[in-house]
Amino acid sequence: MSRIVKIAPSILSADFVRLAEEIKAAEDAGVDILHLDIMDGHFVPNITIGPAVVEAIRKITNLPLGGHLMICEPDKFLKDFISAGADFLTVHVEAAIHLHRTIHYIKEREIKAGISLNPATPLWTLDNILNDVDLVLIMSVNPGFGGQVFITSMLEKIKTLRKLIDFKGYNAMIEVDGGVKLDNAQSIAKAGVDILVIGSAFFGSGNYREFMKQLRENLSS
Repeated sequence: MSRIVKIAPSILSADFVRLAEEIKAAEDAGVDILHLDIMDGHFVPNITIGPAVVEAIRKITNLPLGGHLMICEPDKFLKDFISAGADFLTVHVEAAIHLHRTIHYIKEREIKAGISLNPATPLWTLDNILNDVDLVLIMSVNPGFGGQVFITSMLEKIKTLRKLIDFKGYNAMIEVDGGVKLDNAQSIAKAGVDILVIGSAFFGSGNYREFMKQLRENLSS
């Protein structure tokens, strides 16, 4: 396929006891981005990491850090995550009340701003913001926990979004997160994706280099 797809392992599925080693191994395997799932126990039923962990990760890697804010009232924490070293910050349309202001606050700090949609959230919620964002993250599982099964109806959602972005001439990338594995990555990518977030399939593979080799082969076939 002609589109070059970036691979972003989600550290939610990494071994946090050995997090520095896990990140180094992911780097050595040739990943493109580190995806950081930030959950507050309110917007989603799980609690993960905060700015201090993002700052610690920033110190040990030069890979771009994509912060996926699955939190209520994200505006309260944008400054902290930007200062911690995030390169992308993605907020949920369902959680950001003043979405235009939030997106432009992020962009004015010279990092990339994204917006995420839960599986049941329709694409029309992007009508007045799509031209302002650098990234649209389509959730292909209900957010909160790793290891879930890809919701196949999201393929049509991705294809529709790809057509819309291309028709309008916008620059937003499409990222997909949830249930991405070796056996479905090709079909998801062909729907028009720029970034694939892979969590349990990557960190549970046992051999990150071999996983990336097989994944790249699948994506190029």
